[in-house]
Amino acid sequence: MNKRTTFSFWYLALLLLAIFALQFIGLRHGPTEILYSDFKGFVAEEKVALASIGREEIKGELLLPADEEVGLTDRERQPAKTLGKRDMKDSQQRYRVPFVTSRPADDKGLFELLDKSKVSYGQEQNSEWPTVLFTWLLPLFLIVLLGVLIMRQMGRAGSMVMSFGKSKAKIVVEKDTKTTFDDVAGCEEAKEELREIIEFLKNPKKFQSLGGKIPKGVLLMGPPGTGKTLIARAVAGEAGVPFFSISGSDFVEMFVGVGAARVRDLFTQAKTKAPCIVFIDEIDAVGRQRGAGIGGGHDEREQTLNQLLVEMDGFDTQKGVIILAATNRPDVLDPALLRPGRFDRQVVIDTADVKGRLEILKVHTRGKPLESDVDLAVIAKRTPGFTGADLANAVNEAALLAARKDQKKITMADFEEAIDRVLAGPERKSRVISEKEKEIIAYHECGHAIVAALTPRCDPVHKVSIIPRGHAALGYTLQLPIEDRYIVTREELLARITSTLGGRAAEEIIYGHRSTGAQNDLEKCTEMARRMVCKYGMSDKLGPVSLGRAEGLVFLGRDLYDEKNFSEQTAIAVDNEVTRIVQECESQAKKLLLEHRDKLDLLARELQKREVMDGQEVISTVRESSDLPIM
Repeated sequence: MNKRTTFSFWYLALLLLAIFALQFIGLRHGPTEILYSDFKGFVAEEKVALASIGREEIKGELLLPADEEVGLTDRERQPAKTLGKRDMKDSQQRYRVPFVTSRPADDKGLFELLDKSKVSYGQEQNSEWPTVLFTWLLPLFLIVLLGVLIMRQMGRAGSMVMSFGKSKAKIVVEKDTKTTFDDVAGCEEAKEELREIIEFLKNPKKFQSLGGKIPKGVLLMGPPGTGKTLIARAVAGEAGVPFFSISGSDFVEMFVGVGAARVRDLFTQAKTKAPCIVFIDEIDAVGRQRGAGIGGGHDEREQTLNQLLVEMDGFDTQKGVIILAATNRPDVLDPALLRPGRFDRQVVIDTADVKGRLEILKVHTRGKPLESDVDLAVIAKRTPGFTGADLANAVNEAALLAARKDQKKITMADFEEAIDRVLAGPERKSRVISEKEKEIIAYHECGHAIVAALTPRCDPVHKVSIIPRGHAALGYTLQLPIEDRYIVTREELLARITSTLGGRAAEEIIYGHRSTGAQNDLEKCTEMARRMVCKYGMSDKLGPVSLGRAEGLVFLGRDLYDEKNFSEQTAIAVDNEVTRIVQECESQAKKLLLEHRDKLDLLARELQKREVMDGQEVISTVRESSDLPIM
């Protein structure tokens, strides 16, 4: 409920309260009605202080002793001595009480009785309009006003229904767009692509004089958390133009035609604010391929997409309105949306490399007190695969950890702990683990570390821990590459599978049985081996072929067919190859651990004492010759 509706409801409540208060006052403090015969008796007893004679009724005030009741309480009476209307004949406390009584038409001795009792009276000449106004007209006026307010509320409700077709875009004016490219790091190529858009918005004649046309739309693609929305806002901040921000899901409602109407209204508003930037976040919510699924797609969503295509096609780039859109699922977008003339330019914003991560860390640590031992370059090297959002989260977690310890500055240890929390979740020291299970976990993790240290082309071990973290991790071995790599060889994949199976092999060597602790390891190994066979063509038996189409579901807009594009005999051969690769890697892991059983026992005992060991501690504990790789 918005503030305006709440304000109106308060008005309605106050009006109702005023009506009831007026009625209560009229009933509570009105004069006491008495019989005409009683009135004549009071006159004869000289208890009438004054009287006002009207045509149909008589009003006045009685002067009564305190112990005489006529219908009012003592609180509602007034002492006669405070009024000064007549002298008191004795010391008895008396009160003046207002009264009213009807006047018979045939009473001819009334004035004689009043004169005889020396009652002050007069003929009532004034009309009854104050009483009528107070008793009837004012409540009637309040009731009418109440009805008018109710009708206005109903009109607003009707206007809200009619406003479904209005765009829900948030408009940020140029003076409020404070984000610039200085706040964006790790995507220098994307910023260079977008500088041309900024230049056009600032100086359109530079391009128009040569007959050039700026792209109508720019599609920002990349994994979640890489900063697509941030860089779109930075473009608006750099250009100094209004920024329209709307999500793809804001277009579609339960009413038919609302999405298309909102698209029209959005482009109408944008043209009035030109030059400006229109940013559609998560455009895949409205831009999915048409005709998706069994029996066709969602008609309302497709109508909205059709209207968006029409508006972009008839869009005049000379007016200075640029469309930016962001998505992490470009594979599901309709081809008509990606053709030249609509989203002409597609900018990929991927996870940053080590240099980009360093720049991102500098942005997020800006203004935060850091201890002298903090080395952002080392943190950047230890966070491969981290997106900008992951790095921001790690910096924030480090700040929270430092505050929890009542520190004045953030230390390197806080960053290390924060990275572990982002990767594996928070520590669960409250989980009670028996000494036997703790020993099994230690041997399992040491099996990973020993095999990784003894296997060529394997990523070095960064940390080994047997402290439970996250949802189900009882321990973990963290391996980090020396540098960012974008191509992986067959030997490196086999080394990864071998080190992953080192924990299961260590359990079998030490205890002669296998536990459920290797479940996740087996899933990773099987997936890597299957990709080697089916996707990368790394099987000598099956040869350089790619088996199986790209993963796709019906709702993505793809045709409905069987994804398996090979025979049953080939499927059996694939399964046999996957099994062979995994078994050979496990055998290699067992061989290495049997040859270095003493190192396995030594490292496991040390890990049970310390619970956490870094890569250098693992090396110093188990290395006996210089042929071991430096981790």
